[in-house]
Amino acid sequence: MSPPDEDGEFSFGENADADRDITPDVPTAPSVKTFDVDQSGIDNVDQSAIDDVDDETLRAFVVCVIYANAALLLVSLGPLVWFFEGWTQIGAASVVAGLLAGIRTYQTYRAWDQSRDDTDPDDADPDDAVEETVTDAGRPGPEP
Repeated sequence: MSPPDEDGEFSFGENADADRDITPDVPTAPSVKTFDVDQSGIDNVDQSAIDDVDDETLRAFVVCVIYANAALLLVSLGPLVWFFEGWTQIGAASVVAGLLAGIRTYQTYRAWDQSRDDTDPDDADPDDAVEETVTDAGRPGPEP
């Protein structure tokens, strides 16, 4: 507790002179330059990495991120609203909408993955393909 000042009042929340003398100075953080800015004020950020990404891949990634964030928000918020506020319909609808957003995230990813597999014939290995013929009994068997 601080001693009374000249008026005989105690100062709460204010540092006494003795406290100010022993308090260390606040250090200053060093400045860090993260981007190079040319003289016109435009950032010279290397955009070559983003230019190398296929438009379909970039679109699928952004859509999946948005759906996944919505799914996480709604699935997390739904039970909280239901339990703490007692809004059962809004809470249940939020959970269902979050689950649907999660399903849509998975569907978007699978569609992108399948389209990538369809358009990449270079990755196919001819040794992986196994040819089978149908025998007289109607069962698949080895090729003669």
